[in-house]
Amino acid sequence: MGLDIDTLAPALAAADFKSLEPLLLDLEKYLTLRTYIGGYDLSPDDKKVWTALRNNKVAIGLVRKGSFANVTRWFNHIEAAHPDVKDEAAGGRKPKNNKGGANYNIGLPNADKGVVTRFPPEPSGYMHIGHTKAALLNDYFANEAFDGKLIVRFDDTNPSKEKQEYEDAIIEDTKRLGIKIDHITHTSDYFKEIYEAAEKLIKLGHAYADDTDPEVQKEDRKNRLPSKCRDRPAEESLAMLKEMRDGTDLGRKHCIRARIAHDSSNGSMRDPIIYRFPNWQGKEPAPHHRTGWDWNIYPTYDFACPVVDSLEGVTHALRTTEYADRNEQYHWFLNALDIRRVNLWEFSRINFIRTFLSKRKLTKVVESGKVRGWDDPRMPTVRGILRRGLTVAALREFMLKQGPSRNVVNMDWNSLWATNKRLLDPVVPRFMAVDKENAVLAAITGGPEAPYTEERPKHAKNPDVGTKLVRFSSRILLDQVDVATFAPNEEITLMSWGNAIVKDINKDASGPIKDIGLQLNLEGDFKKTEKKVNWLAENEGKLVEAELWDFDYLITKDSLDKDDDLEDFLNPVTETMTLALCDANLADLKEGDFLQLERKGYFRVDKAKGDGPEGRMVMFKVPAGGSKQM
Repeated sequence: MGLDIDTLAPALAAADFKSLEPLLLDLEKYLTLRTYIGGYDLSPDDKKVWTALRNNKVAIGLVRKGSFANVTRWFNHIEAAHPDVKDEAAGGRKPKNNKGGANYNIGLPNADKGVVTRFPPEPSGYMHIGHTKAALLNDYFANEAFDGKLIVRFDDTNPSKEKQEYEDAIIEDTKRLGIKIDHITHTSDYFKEIYEAAEKLIKLGHAYADDTDPEVQKEDRKNRLPSKCRDRPAEESLAMLKEMRDGTDLGRKHCIRARIAHDSSNGSMRDPIIYRFPNWQGKEPAPHHRTGWDWNIYPTYDFACPVVDSLEGVTHALRTTEYADRNEQYHWFLNALDIRRVNLWEFSRINFIRTFLSKRKLTKVVESGKVRGWDDPRMPTVRGILRRGLTVAALREFMLKQGPSRNVVNMDWNSLWATNKRLLDPVVPRFMAVDKENAVLAAITGGPEAPYTEERPKHAKNPDVGTKLVRFSSRILLDQVDVATFAPNEEITLMSWGNAIVKDINKDASGPIKDIGLQLNLEGDFKKTEKKVNWLAENEGKLVEAELWDFDYLITKDSLDKDDDLEDFLNPVTETMTLALCDANLADLKEGDFLQLERKGYFRVDKAKGDGPEGRMVMFKVPAGGSKQM
C-alpha cells in the first residue's frame, strides 16, 4: 500500500469531520508496523502529514483522543523524537525549547551562518550505548534542528588499539541508527597538516621538545613546576621533532609539549604533550591501520582535535562535559595557530546502572569468553542492545529526550525499555507457547470431536496487524506452573477460547502433574475467573520448537569505581534458556521480527525456524521496563 503525500497532506489540512475518517483510515492502515512514513527516519513526508494534522482542529482532536491507534502512536513519536517539526509547523526555525524536560535552546552561536557538527569515535572498539547520545545529538543539530552537515571523523591517533574491524562496525552501526552521515573522514587524513601545525607552534615559541623522564614530568606538572627544557631554542626543538619523526634513538627519548602556562590552575594548560610515540604497553610495535609505517609519532587527541575541526569546517563541536576543563586549551591552540575558530558546547555523558562502558573492560569480557562477541545481547554495544530487542525508534526518542544538558545522569534501563515497550505494544502480533519440558496434557470433555482451525486476529486491538490460524482440539497442552495452581472443580479461562472446569488432576506423590481433565464451559464468564492461561492444541509435528532466552546484567554492582577489579563483580549467571513449544504460526517469522508470547512477554526472533540449534527457533526476551532488567 502506498500513500500519495502531495494529495493526502492538503486533504487532511482542509478536511471536515465527515471527510477526515476515510483519510485517517488510509493513514492508519499504512502506519501498521511502521515508525515513519518515509523509511527508517524522519522524512519530508512525515513533516507534511504531521503539520497537516496539527493544523486541523478536528483532526488533532481525533488524534489526541486515540481514535486511530497507529496514527496517534506515530504522531506522538514525531512530536517527542523530533521537536523541530513542531517549531517548523508554527513558522519557526529554532529547536524546540523543551522536549520531555530536555532543553534544546542552547543558543548555538552563529547557527544562522550554517551548522557543521562532527561525531569523532576512536576505532578501538565497537560503538556502545554511551556513544549513541553524542551521535544522535550531533545528528539532531546538523540534520533536524538546522539544515547542516554531520561529519563522522575517526580519531585514529593511537595505532596500538585501533583496527579496521572497529571502524567498519562503527560506520555500520551509525547508519543502523538512522544517522545521516555527510562525510566520513579520519584524523590520519591530516597527519601532514597537524605535523606542520606543531612545527609552526615551535617556530612561534609556543612549543618545545622535552626529554624529561615521564614520571618526573608528571610530578612537575602536578606541582606546577617548569620543565628543564621549557626554554629550549626553537631550532633545537625543530631538530628533535624531526628526530622523533624519523624514529631515531635520540628522538624516542622526546615528546613535544605546548608552551602555555606551567603554573596554571587549570591542569590542562600546564604545557600539555602534543606529539608522542605510541604507548605499546608491552606489545610489539605495529603499523597504523591506514598509514602503515609512514609515521613514527602521532599527535595527541587534544592537539589534533581543534586543528582538524578548524580544517574540516566544523562550526559547532559538541562534546561531553569531561572535556570542559580542556576548553581553554582547545581555544588556545586555535588562537596560537591563528586558524578558523570553532564554537564548543558540552553535554553530559549518559551512564546506566550495572553497566560498564570502558572499552578495555568490554574487550576483556569478549576475549575471555564471558560473552559470545561484541553483538552478544548482554553487551551494551549498539549491535548488542538492538539484537536484544531495542528498536532504533525507541533509542532515538529516549536519547533525544535527555537533550544536550550538562547535568550528569545515571539512568536505569527501566526507562529505556519502557519507551521501547510503548512503541512495540500497539503493533506486534500475539501468539501462545508452553514450556516443552514441563508441558501438561489436558483432555477436554465437551471439546471438538475433531480438531479444527479458525482465523483470529494477531492483535486483539489492532486488526491491521493481520490474522493467524488458531487450532482447537479436545487435547491441549498447558504450562506446568499454571496447572500446579489449579484446584478440583475450579473454573479457569483458556485464553482466546473460553472457560473450562478442572475435573481430574493426575499427579505423582512427589513429581510433577502428568495430565488433567477439563470440562469445557463456553457459557462461563471470563470476568469471574481468577486464572487466564495460555494453551496450545496438541498438533504433532506442527508446533514450533523454540529456545527462549532471557538475560541479566553482566555485573552485580550499580556502578564500578575506578579501582574496582571487574572480576570481583562479574555476575556468575547472566543468561537462562527455556525450551518451548510454540504456535505453528511462528514458522512464518523471520530473523529480527518482534512478537509477544501471551503471558510470557515480548520477544525478538534471533534465528528463524530451521536456523537455530537442531533446527529450533531462537528468541530473545525483550525487557518491558519492569523490575527485572538486563
